[in-house]
Amino acid sequence: MWHKLAEHPNELDFGSNNIAAAEINGKKICIGRHQDRYFAFAYKCPHAGGLLSQGFIDALGQVVCPLHRYRFDLKNGRNTSGEGFYLSHWPVEWREEGLFVDLPDERKPGWF
Repeated sequence: MWHKLAEHPNELDFGSNNIAAAEINGKKICIGRHQDRYFAFAYKCPHAGGLLSQGFIDALGQVVCPLHRYRFDLKNGRNTSGEGFYLSHWPVEWREEGLFVDLPDERKPGWF
């Protein structure tokens, strides 16, 4: 189900780390910005629950967890530092009406 994040990406509070936190239907997610593209991914690291909004995006387009420096590819959620974890991520589209993220239906169990 597509959800509108903002009329314009400037409405999101991207810090110097290029990550903004967003809330949709009471669920927090992160929005990452890298090379003029936007990515939606889980708010917490799947390893130890570090807040990814406090991490950063490196030059290779990986989100880096602030706790243990685990790295995840923004395009596919794969753990690139070798620990075997997977980061939930969702499609993001820039449309004429604004920036949208496609999240699973929250009525279905396990959507986060």
